[in-house]
Amino acid sequence: MVTFGDVNLQQASIGGPYQAGAGGWPTVRYFNKETGDNGAPYKKKTPKAMCDELGDDKYMSEYVTEAGSTSTCTLADESTCTEKELGFAAKWTDKSAAELEAQTSRLRGMSAGSMKPELRAWLGQRLNVLVQLSEKAAAPKDEV
Repeated sequence: MVTFGDVNLQQASIGGPYQAGAGGWPTVRYFNKETGDNGAPYKKKTPKAMCDELGDDKYMSEYVTEAGSTSTCTLADESTCTEKELGFAAKWTDKSAAELEAQTSRLRGMSAGSMKPELRAWLGQRLNVLVQLSEKAAAPKDEV
């Protein structure tokens, strides 16, 4: 759901209104349907240097979750999930691999459309749950 890119400005100069590299290192921007081709800058949450702030797993995880409309829910550790995510997981837990794949494909198709940020976030949360359930369904069962 999230892709990271790195541009070496000495080898690949890029233009645009955001002046990559201006304002210090690193220049961090995110791009999605809402921001368009211009993207949007990372907004710092602490007085730390950006490299230190995003080097902290807490802030990097929050950034990816917020900017990427994704989820940090890990079904193996339910304390990382919201009640809504757990309810969705319970609804889909006993579904077949084919049903999980069909729902995953449907939601991925929806992700290309325009929607409010909170709906896009919920879409990302559902996809995260479905991917985990699909991986679990595909895992070989222990024989007794």
